[in-house]
Amino acid sequence: MLKLARVLLLGLLLVFWFIFGLLLCLVRPRHPNNVFVFARMYHAVCPVIGLKARVIFPEGAERIGPAVYVCNHQSNYDIFTVTGAVMPGVVAVGKKSLVWLPLFGLLFWLSGNVLIDRSNRSRAIGTIGQVVARIKQRGTSIWMFPEGTRSQGRGLLPFKAGAFHTAVQAEVPVVPIICSSYFGQVDLNRWDNGEVIIEMLPPVCPNEHGAAGIRELSEMCRIKMEEKLVELDSRVKRPA
Repeated sequence: MLKLARVLLLGLLLVFWFIFGLLLCLVRPRHPNNVFVFARMYHAVCPVIGLKARVIFPEGAERIGPAVYVCNHQSNYDIFTVTGAVMPGVVAVGKKSLVWLPLFGLLFWLSGNVLIDRSNRSRAIGTIGQVVARIKQRGTSIWMFPEGTRSQGRGLLPFKAGAFHTAVQAEVPVVPIICSSYFGQVDLNRWDNGEVIIEMLPPVCPNEHGAAGIRELSEMCRIKMEEKLVELDSRVKRPA
């Protein structure tokens, strides 16, 4: 019964977000802060699904400026959890197929996010060039999931290089964000689904690595994120 009530409520919220989002995008189409507004709305749903979400920012997070944010990707519930760490001026990079998701897909594109065709390598590379130009010309920040897919409880997967190529070419820092492991933790029939902790780490400057050191930059960020994941998992409160 609780699960049904939550599903119905989430369905109503999805319709409301879609209508509100369309109106907002008509008023300020593809505005750089549209994504921030939607992210905060999605994150506010955590208590509805029984999750206590705690977001930790480093000192000066609001002054980082244009950057490439990289975050671990666990499940579809990420839209409610890690969105709590989205900063103003950030847009996400997602698969082109996302646009076909009912309601959410159209809103994802209209709000100013970037869609890439991962099935076509040459187009994907060309899109990275467009993203770099967007960062340099508009001062936009980019949010990417470097694992490229949901880990679904398998820990931190190997990273793809796209996010780090983007940071090096745009000459902006990489900002790692890590969410504690919660795959399988959410049961919509349970009132209390425990806690998740999302922490933003200090920015990593790519200048010392350069184009030849992208793999080194990627591995450095992955090590930092893996260490933080272990730490957060040891601190998080699981459901009773």
